[in-house]
Amino acid sequence: MAGLLNAPSPPRWLLAELTYACPLQCPYCSNPLDYANLSNELSTNDWKRVLKQSRDMGAVQLGFSGGEPLVRKDLVELVEYSHELGYYINLITSGYNMDEAKIIELKEAGLDHIQVSIQASSQELNDFIAGTKSFEHKKSVAKLIKKHGYPMVLCVVLHRQNIHQMKDILDMAIELGADFVELANTQYYGWAHHNRDQLMPTQEQLQAAEAIANEYRDTQKGKMKIYYVVPDYYEGRPKACMNGWGTTFLTIAPDGVALPCHSARQLPNFDCPNVNDSSISDIWNKSKAFNYFRGDDWMKEPCRSCPEKDKDFGGCHCQAFLLTGDATNTDPVCDLSPLHHTVTDAIDKAAQTNQTVQQPLLFRNSKNSKLFNH
Repeated sequence: MAGLLNAPSPPRWLLAELTYACPLQCPYCSNPLDYANLSNELSTNDWKRVLKQSRDMGAVQLGFSGGEPLVRKDLVELVEYSHELGYYINLITSGYNMDEAKIIELKEAGLDHIQVSIQASSQELNDFIAGTKSFEHKKSVAKLIKKHGYPMVLCVVLHRQNIHQMKDILDMAIELGADFVELANTQYYGWAHHNRDQLMPTQEQLQAAEAIANEYRDTQKGKMKIYYVVPDYYEGRPKACMNGWGTTFLTIAPDGVALPCHSARQLPNFDCPNVNDSSISDIWNKSKAFNYFRGDDWMKEPCRSCPEKDKDFGGCHCQAFLLTGDATNTDPVCDLSPLHHTVTDAIDKAAQTNQTVQQPLLFRNSKNSKLFNH
């Protein structure tokens, strides 16, 4: 565990994963593979306690996520309570089963922001990836979000199955009146990591997609902001994991497990605490999990002597674990890592898979989830 010279700064961003239940079956979902074995959800009062304690510590940004947060019948009540506490509240949703009445109800409760996802630009591909007929409904929900005065934030996760639709995706965003478009290339955690060979695009596909995104940035300047997020595997340098482990972001899973990032529960021997057993203050300041990667005592070479260590903090620890089996290794997406070959090998393997008969995608649903042991 890292030695700390100073007390950690308080959390600023709280991600409340209200439930793992979801009507969609996206094969790139970041939820745990074994989510079906994690069925005990926090009660309304438990969530209110978490929201109050986090706000008292200084958290100001709040995201309600899942699974699908609309599944929770107490969502409006939690939004209203969070508004009273003074949060800026973002709903991260598929939009599935959302209607105008619910949008109005959430607006009146104090919801500030809705981010809605669409899986593709065509009904056939969207409904295939989502595992349910949802395309036309999602588009109507996006228009209703705009109608009722929210920023229209559209998120499309990109991967090999849909990246060829980049131009059509952006044309759809214009049609829907999107103010912000997040073109988020798949990051390979959870279900996406399991389906990596079937989802990873080639370098050529990524470059072509980025060129289209840049073209639309120019034509839509002042009308629509476009964010194009390159997958870590192609970056060459790692991102700063969660803006620095245990410095900014606090995630609470549906069963109350507190996480420095949404994927951290997969890391072995971290003893991730639960809000049913500890206060948010004790979790943030004292727990093994949140202190583990604070500071730099944990760092190995090349991170320890790297001039970039105060910018990227060694990269993503969950990625290091998934690719190398050791979360304390340098994130191997860094081309200075002695294990960088694990990334280039994965890229080569995915490219070979793209040229041969593809294995079927494993869709995110409770039946498939139960194949994985907790």
